[in-house]
Amino acid sequence: MLEASDAQTLDTPPAQQGVVQELRDLIERLQGELKFHQTRNEALNFEIARLKRWRFGSSSESLDTSTQAVLFDRILADTALEDRAAEQEAKPQPAAPTPAKRRAVRQALPANLPRIEHHHELEQTHCECGQAFKRIGEEVSEQLDCVPAQFFVLRHVRGKYACACCQTIQAAPMPAQMIDKGIPAPGLLAQVVVAKHDDHLPLYRQEEIYARSGVHIARSSMAQWIGICGVRLAPLADALREYLLSQDVIHADETPVSLLAPGKGKTKRAYVWVYRTTNFVAKRAVLFDFTASRAGEHPRRVLQSFGGTLVADDYSGYFGLQAQGVTAALCWAHARRKLFDAHKFNGSEIAGQAVTLIAKLYEIEREARELEPEARWLLRQQRSRPIVEALHVWLTEQRQKLAKADVTAKAIDYSLSNWRALTRYLDDGNVPIDNNAAENAVRPLCIGRKNWLFVGSQQAGERAAVVMSLIESAKLNGHDPWAYLKDVFERLPTLKQRDLEQLLPHNWRPAIDIAAPNTVLAAA
Repeated sequence: MLEASDAQTLDTPPAQQGVVQELRDLIERLQGELKFHQTRNEALNFEIARLKRWRFGSSSESLDTSTQAVLFDRILADTALEDRAAEQEAKPQPAAPTPAKRRAVRQALPANLPRIEHHHELEQTHCECGQAFKRIGEEVSEQLDCVPAQFFVLRHVRGKYACACCQTIQAAPMPAQMIDKGIPAPGLLAQVVVAKHDDHLPLYRQEEIYARSGVHIARSSMAQWIGICGVRLAPLADALREYLLSQDVIHADETPVSLLAPGKGKTKRAYVWVYRTTNFVAKRAVLFDFTASRAGEHPRRVLQSFGGTLVADDYSGYFGLQAQGVTAALCWAHARRKLFDAHKFNGSEIAGQAVTLIAKLYEIEREARELEPEARWLLRQQRSRPIVEALHVWLTEQRQKLAKADVTAKAIDYSLSNWRALTRYLDDGNVPIDNNAAENAVRPLCIGRKNWLFVGSQQAGERAAVVMSLIESAKLNGHDPWAYLKDVFERLPTLKQRDLEQLLPHNWRPAIDIAAPNTVLAAA
């Protein structure tokens, strides 16, 4: 039986049939172009919204609690987790307590700070009735005060002795110093280095700060001191690298910095790579490596003797490491971020549901954080793996409903194409779920480059990487970077190569109690 349109076509003269077919083809082509432009506009609007958020918006990537609950319920209805949800709903749920409003509480002043007392007494000794006052006690209130950086001079007085018989004169030797015949003592060197690479104070600012304390130190001198310290600390950074490569799991990431191009007065893009131990180990370390490019040869050079698991993003520069036996584990935070952007900027409900399900994986990881590797692996098998498998099935089904150019489709494709590496953490309790530890280690560089703007030379970048590796590793192990470097500068000139590991941040113990300058001055 013929359709109405087919009957009309048969009644239409041949000449008009050709016109009708051309019009139909034109309509189909225009509809295809319209759909293409709509998808393209959505993608462009997505990029604009993401850039606006990056430039002006909040960096938080959290969903509302109410939204998460609704989306998660929808996912449970479509996956094998529905039965588990029904069991949980059958149990009586305790009423959520009303969160108490947090009130600011003044912290007690540190007990180790020196106290300078100011006594205040009444000027009147008698009451208005004529009776003399009797002291019954006192009230004590404390204020926190400070003075600018205090400088003092260390005088090395060396006794000189003469032999009347041999007609010779001898003097006690001068202790070995980081800078031979230099003015700066270890404490000042540590101050300049930490202020530059941890407090992110350019040398011209330090010059102004020290001048207010009555001491003029030329920025050229401080630059020379920092350079010498970078050279002298290089063997310690090499030992830190060897310790890092002995780990079973390492984080890796990279970030761009500006490098001054010689003779051109312009800058070009260089990179700093960061390699870090996981938060699951007690002795932590982080290593920075400065390079002039983002080529994959740089991580291969640093990790040439590493054969464990590397947690990173999907940058192709890390792919070559698999040939040398490195196992790749990708970051769930990267996969989640792409889905979160699709939900936030395009209103994608599919992406929002995926983000909510990934949040369940992170809830389990918060419970597993303090467990031993074996217990952490068992918990992941029991609770995380069913969620991951359900998520994979659900994403595969949803992907078939989306166009290839759709933003949500691209986010899903990233996860599905990297699924084996994303789920690597389920097989090993030592592997973290994401690469956030490395991204956090990059933050000091992001703050620093806003202050010092660019790196002056390749050599300066390499020396800065050495210094930052030791400073950030010391902070990871709970040490004061100034106290650590001061002690290192005192002991390193006379330390033997075989004892170098004593000064690694995760092994360091101060040889003596480091006295504050105020204490030293008071004792003098």
